[in-house]
Amino acid sequence: MLDPHATSLRIVVINTISHPHDLEQDRDPHLEAQLQRSRDLRIGLLQAGYNVIASIPGDIYLIERLTQLQPDLIIIDAESDARDVLEDLVMVSRDAPRPIVLFTEEGNPSQLAAAMNAGVSAYVVAGLQVDRVKPVLEVAVARFNADQKLRNELHETKTKLAERKIIDKAKGVLMSKHGLSEEAAYQKLRKQAMEKNLRLVDLAQRILDVADLLG
Repeated sequence: MLDPHATSLRIVVINTISHPHDLEQDRDPHLEAQLQRSRDLRIGLLQAGYNVIASIPGDIYLIERLTQLQPDLIIIDAESDARDVLEDLVMVSRDAPRPIVLFTEEGNPSQLAAAMNAGVSAYVVAGLQVDRVKPVLEVAVARFNADQKLRNELHETKTKLAERKIIDKAKGVLMSKHGLSEEAAYQKLRKQAMEKNLRLVDLAQRILDVADLLG
């Protein structure tokens, strides 16, 4: 698990904000708010001593860049609509889940749904303060750890249930073939698994495979 308080985490910032190219755009209060948030975010990360390994755009090369960089945590510094970036993160997170924090000025239901689907651990809408950057990231990492623990426990439970079914089926084969009781069939399985240095479920699967071959 990641340490929520560690500043050594390798962080990548994805910036989707378009910077103004002329004075008229520069007077846009909405854009100014986004740019101010970006400045505050950079200052907050710097003051907290975080290890920002890259700041990259949310373009068509995003997946490739993240695959190469392998960050511990991803920050999205987003415009009001970051759905394309979030869709890419869904693909990246399937094989390498990690905490994702999204900062934006305007939230909307569709982006929130996309954020949840992408595995975003913290979704911060407007009002970013420099001294709040570190606590937000710490909470995001803690939530990610809790979610991963729950996912792992669920996976282990499903795996155990699946293995139990395989063992029960193999017991049924032995009971039918040798006229054994359920307990005797289980003990036979257990003894053979120990003799062959196999896990009980692996031996059970072999028995089922042979039974299928023999019809």
